[in-house]
Amino acid sequence: MEKVGLIGLGNMGQALATRWLNGGFEVVGFDPYASVTIEHQHFKRVPSLEEVANSVSCIWLMVPAGDAVTQTVQKLAALCAPGTVIIDGGNSFFKDSVKHADFLRTQQISFLDCGVSGGLFGKERGYALMIGGDKKVFEQHEALFKALAARDGYAYVGASGAGHYVKMVHNGIEYALLQAYAQGFHLLKEGRYKDLDLAKISDVWHHGAIIDSFILELLHDIFKHDQAFTTISGKVAQTGMGLWTVREAHECKIPITLVEEAVKIRDASQKTGGDYSTKLVALLRKKFGGHVIESV
Repeated sequence: MEKVGLIGLGNMGQALATRWLNGGFEVVGFDPYASVTIEHQHFKRVPSLEEVANSVSCIWLMVPAGDAVTQTVQKLAALCAPGTVIIDGGNSFFKDSVKHADFLRTQQISFLDCGVSGGLFGKERGYALMIGGDKKVFEQHEALFKALAARDGYAYVGASGAGHYVKMVHNGIEYALLQAYAQGFHLLKEGRYKDLDLAKISDVWHHGAIIDSFILELLHDIFKHDQAFTTISGKVAQTGMGLWTVREAHECKIPITLVEEAVKIRDASQKTGGDYSTKLVALLRKKFGGHVIESV
């Protein structure tokens, strides 16, 4: 039975672990804080990074992007045997992933960066995975990705950093898509016709319309329960990937005005409290990603 180590047992980490376990893998997990609900004969929670490193030759990181990833990589470099593979499945900045790959290479440890899309629904539906790094290392561990992915939902996309680069742009697109849907429904709610049923409209659009999507399905579910949203704030946080996308586009001298405007709207919502459209964006983010919404 193939074995994988998992650092980070939050909601997403536990969802990944469940798919691996259902796919016939053994999972050794570590997280000093998370409350874990997994009960499976092939899941073992251990008390330290060292025990993970001593138990497996492939370790998946599902920790917050930034310093936490860098610190974990540095600690594992001192603990892991040569030939170990470390995979970062979080939303890390792609340039950080290149640095991590270069550093680990000097320790004779391989590194793959994997963009993961699917949110809370991926546990049942499967994920879309975008993998960067050494192609041979990817091929050696392809079964690991296949077990997580939706049908045809994973691909090797290029050298180190490419997986997180593609996921960064994916999230930039997500910013613009969420805002486009939200502003359209804002107009329907407060425009010329005041009594439109947004649940009915989103449902009919979900059946055959050109703009049908999973986002629209989530909006319909939201509108079935409420269409006023008087008790929630319209403040929308951003994790950084939208802004990273904008900065990369500027560096490459490629116009990306829709994503840039969506980032600006989120920033402004933190000061103004937002409006009906940003409330919808906040509700969508909670729906697919479990992000917190402020009350008013």
